[in-house]
Amino acid sequence: MEILEKIKELKDERGWSVYRLADEASLKQSTVANMFARNTNPSIATLQQLCNAFGITLAEFFAMDENKNTDEIKLLSNYRKLSKTNKNIVIGLIEILNRNN
Repeated sequence: MEILEKIKELKDERGWSVYRLADEASLKQSTVANMFARNTNPSIATLQQLCNAFGITLAEFFAMDENKNTDEIKLLSNYRKLSKTNKNIVIGLIEILNRNN
C-alpha cells in the first residue's frame, strides 16, 4: 500500500476531514490538502507529525499491511491517548474479559 493511501485510510477510519487531520497533526491545512491534491508523499518530518496525530509510530506506520486488523490500530491509538489511571482500568477490564473466555 502506498503512503498516501495509508494516510487516507487512517484519516477515514477516524472520520477525520483533511482539516481535522491537519489540526491534530499541528500542520497547516494547506500542507495536508496539497499533499492529497498533488498526490505527493509527505516529508519524513510531516509523516512523523501525522503518525503522532494517529497515535502510532513511524515503525508501526510502515509495518502496517492490508491484512492488519484496523480495530487493533484503533484500540492502540485510543489507548495511547488515555491517562495512566485510565490505561490501568482498560488493562484490568481486558484481563477480566479474557478470564471469561
